[in-house]
Amino acid sequence: MLSTKFRAVKVERGAGGWGGPLVIEPTEQRDKIVAVTGGDIPEVARKLAEMTGATVVDGFRSPPIESEIAAVVVDCGGTARCGVYPRKRIPTINLTPVGQSGPLAQFITEDIYVSAVKVSNMSYATEADETAAPAATPAPATEAKTEKVTAPEPEQDQGGFLGFITSVGRVMGNVVNVLFNSGRRTIDTVVRNVLPFIAFVAMLIGVINATGVGEALAHVLEPLGSNIIGLLVLSAICGLPFLSPILGPGAVIAQVIGAAIIGPAIGTGVIPAAMALPALFAYNTQVGADFVPVGLALGEAKPSTIKVGVPALLLSRQITGPISVLIAYGASFLL
Repeated sequence: MLSTKFRAVKVERGAGGWGGPLVIEPTEQRDKIVAVTGGDIPEVARKLAEMTGATVVDGFRSPPIESEIAAVVVDCGGTARCGVYPRKRIPTINLTPVGQSGPLAQFITEDIYVSAVKVSNMSYATEADETAAPAATPAPATEAKTEKVTAPEPEQDQGGFLGFITSVGRVMGNVVNVLFNSGRRTIDTVVRNVLPFIAFVAMLIGVINATGVGEALAHVLEPLGSNIIGLLVLSAICGLPFLSPILGPGAVIAQVIGAAIIGPAIGTGVIPAAMALPALFAYNTQVGADFVPVGLALGEAKPSTIKVGVPALLLSRQITGPISVLIAYGASFLL
């Protein structure tokens, strides 16, 4: 018998999006829509909770246990966040148009992930939608163990020189296999994640330099970047607990400030070269702040730990950011 409290909602990809469609239907056990985004809870998460009858929760402030999550809404630009929850087989809705990307790209599949979602991409599901939608089931935890048990036992009757050669060959084969797979994954990560990000930042740098915005911003930042007091202020601003999760995604802000504004300003002499190292730490204070709740979840932290740990880490960044700038300033005298 179907519950009248919850309704199934079909979530489709938006313009330029990937994956889906997903049918989100909460249950008595899984009745939370979790927003793991910087700032306020996005409208998509609020609307999805309203349509399904679930409860919307801020993943930064009061994260529930995973067994209570019906779906997660993220705003990841292609880093680890977009793959963490698909890896756990939790339906993931990304507000940005990102497909299979990041170090966990192999876990991002169309049956558990959809991106570029807007409110207009959500509608009440029909019986046909619910029938066609694949169920999101947890990955079998005993697969590796079963495979190990059913694998054929190696031959034990070979000895002497022939047995030695066989053992060496087996060990070398395993080593080569591990190295080959590592190399393949490294190349795949570079091609699918690193190179597109480099191209994106290069494009932004070209636009900023061509429009003259970089020169204007360099003069604006000159009072902050030309002395240690200004860099401490910049670090404190970037580390504000309510601001750092918004500036953090993808480290794009830090890359643009560093490569397109601070770097050229140092090269032209607007900002002293001695400020290069402390400036690096100053505008990187917020990097990774958006990943705090996800990182704690990856570490199997309990919801109460995440609830306390997220503000604690964000507040500690406010303190350690300026301290790192001072340490870098002291080290710059040795360069």
